[in-house]
Amino acid sequence: MPHLVTFGEIMMRLAPPNHERLAQAPALAVTYGGGEANVGAALAQLGLPAAHAGCFPDNPLGRAAAGHFRRYGVDMRPCVFSETGRLGLYFLEVGASLRPSRIVYDRAESAFARLDPAAFDWPTILDGARWLHWTGITPAISAAAARACAAAIAEARRRGLTVSADVNYRRNLWQYGQKAQDVMPPLVAGCDLVVCTEGDAEDLFGIRPAAGAPNGFASVAGQLIARFPQIKQVIATRRDTQSASHERICGLLFQDGQYYETVPYDIAPVVDRIGGGDAFLAGFIYGATAYADDPARALAFATAAAALKHTIPGDVNLVTAAEVEHLVAGNTTGRLLR
Repeated sequence: MPHLVTFGEIMMRLAPPNHERLAQAPALAVTYGGGEANVGAALAQLGLPAAHAGCFPDNPLGRAAAGHFRRYGVDMRPCVFSETGRLGLYFLEVGASLRPSRIVYDRAESAFARLDPAAFDWPTILDGARWLHWTGITPAISAAAARACAAAIAEARRRGLTVSADVNYRRNLWQYGQKAQDVMPPLVAGCDLVVCTEGDAEDLFGIRPAAGAPNGFASVAGQLIARFPQIKQVIATRRDTQSASHERICGLLFQDGQYYETVPYDIAPVVDRIGGGDAFLAGFIYGATAYADDPARALAFATAAAALKHTIPGDVNLVTAAEVEHLVAGNTTGRLLR
């Protein structure tokens, strides 16, 4: 049975090799990714079983996307294959030095956007699970996806599961006539853990750091917990982007009125930053399970996992728990391991 169940859209990723631009690329490398499924796949690599619920077109592209995550140990049996809709795509130009990476989305009328909420039997899907994860991208895609997400959260609450969300506000996705500021609060109210930056807190909930607050994140997180009492933990990463090839990241956590911050990791060169936030959350879920009484250690594990993701091509963080612990222990030289 899965430790974690995720719910969300999976898309095909198409990227020119060798930092080329789309205009000059003779070929595109194919992989697959989705914010929620990336978390499940990363957790499976760490040794905790995961399942994913989603909707794919019933064609070779949909089956290839599902097979990609099955390959990394994710149970895809909760997924639905539809006769309508298409597989969403995104095109990634991987930046270098002063040129930032760029993404172009082509996801309109996807099978996931057109899903039937009644197609998901949440009592069966969540049977035996301990955790449900979703992101703010899912309810942004369509009203049907938002209803399915709400049903999943309600069933998870009835069963006493831990529910997490990366609120991940994408302004341009909310195109179906409902506002994120109306849809997201009732969904977030059912969460125990949220990934939420100061910017997302302001955009979605109108929450800003209190005047004169010495720590903006702690101030916002405290207000978020006060508004949504089910929330016990708020986490985020802080990025100091030096260039497309050089990142500094640290992890932040607010829990039980206490603020935690990790040491920063200096990452250069960045191989692929896509999925870094998903790796962070997967690492925190693992850490919260393995080190339930030590939130600082759980956060350190999560941040190290996110740092390692920046060194791996593709959306999924293909690292083991031992490799993450090796980095947490201070082994940052990249010395050859034999």
